[in-house]
Amino acid sequence: MAVRLREKYDTVVIPALREEYKYKNVNQVPKVTKVVINMGVGQAGQTGGDSKILDNAINDLAAITGQKPVATRAKKAIANFRLRAGARIGAKVTLRGQIMYEFLDRLFNIAIPRVRDFQGVNPNAFDGRGNFALGLKEQLIFPEVVYDKVDKIRGMDVIIVTSAETDAEARSLLKSLGLPFRGDRKDPAQG
Repeated sequence: MAVRLREKYDTVVIPALREEYKYKNVNQVPKVTKVVINMGVGQAGQTGGDSKILDNAINDLAAITGQKPVATRAKKAIANFRLRAGARIGAKVTLRGQIMYEFLDRLFNIAIPRVRDFQGVNPNAFDGRGNFALGLKEQLIFPEVVYDKVDKIRGMDVIIVTSAETDAEARSLLKSLGLPFRGDRKDPAQG
């Protein structure tokens, strides 16, 4: 089964980027290599904290991504935060291949437009090496999350790792895949 976003990459994005950046070889064209989704749940790792909070976060992340998350642990103890070394404090998922393209398709076309007062994502969220970081304030923008089963609204970080050498190439790649950047969208009132 072919994924819609992967087909778009093969048929539309590769020729457009080859034309724009004058790549001689198809393998020079940047591509998305992986997507890492991270959800921090600090209350679960505190001394006397409820581990059920982390289990609910893991269930939400599994529903959103379609893959079982891994619990992340604290590297060292921090007394001011009542945090012990080795305590479970979050969850993360690394997506590759077909599951990655399916997630990006849902993120770009369904989830991000559901954000209230959405103006586009920040075009300055690149790290200098062609990777893009996107912070989401709530997991409820994904239709896979059942609203009645949510115990608490949690944010998450989505890191899109590309093979692009520069931020400009990565921005062109993500823009042509359908990620709406701030300032790129035309206002319907202006025609």
